[in-house]
Amino acid sequence: MEPVRTCVACRARAPRSTLLRVVANGSVLVRDDRACLPGRGAWVHETHECVEVALRRRAFVRALRVSGPLDTQTFEESLQRNG
Repeated sequence: MEPVRTCVACRARAPRSTLLRVVANGSVLVRDDRACLPGRGAWVHETHECVEVALRRRAFVRALRVSGPLDTQTFEESLQRNG
């Protein structure tokens, strides 16, 4: 049985393989394609809608428990390149 995670944007539960793990590397938001980077992770559907909602609601900041804003530019560029 595959582990289930919750999308930080839409709050829907889904199998881990259908979600993208995101971590904070310092104050930079980084996608974790292999889900093996150290630290606290947040899970999000890799759709434009879910990512936009998560960024707008500052869901990544809350889920990752970081103080201060996150640099999301690199993360957003990597999403545009991959899909």
